[in-house]
Amino acid sequence: MITESLKSLYNRDLNKLKTEIESYQNETAIWKTDKNIANSAGNLCLHLVGNLSHFIGAELGKTGYIRNRELEFSLKDIPQTELIEQVAATTAVVDKVLSQLTPEDLEKEYPLVVFGDKMTTGYFLIHLITHLDYHLGQINYHRRLLDI
Repeated sequence: MITESLKSLYNRDLNKLKTEIESYQNETAIWKTDKNIANSAGNLCLHLVGNLSHFIGAELGKTGYIRNRELEFSLKDIPQTELIEQVAATTAVVDKVLSQLTPEDLEKEYPLVVFGDKMTTGYFLIHLITHLDYHLGQINYHRRLLDI
């Protein structure tokens, strides 16, 4: 039950991320920053892809993905189509990995200590969806403010 709910929420919100990036009318606006807006939508998108590809794909799904977090915030001017492709690929990986998890897997300790404390896999998956949604909201606001 909880695994299906997680799959549904991740699919919904990753598809919304894809829609947000697709919705930019001015592709260069994806990479804009302004005054107190330190992160561009493009960098937030790369960060979300890297985050989920690492913590769900590599750690739980053993995909072999190697994260370079610094690049998530330093790369610029990745084409809009490439960002969309990365989100779609991440969605597929997340869905595949979550489909393989059992309720017992969710109760197991997550393989990494992330916040200085041990936690269950289920707890961390809930944290990751809130992290996705936090940045998704920032991207939505970024688009409405800076896609001029």
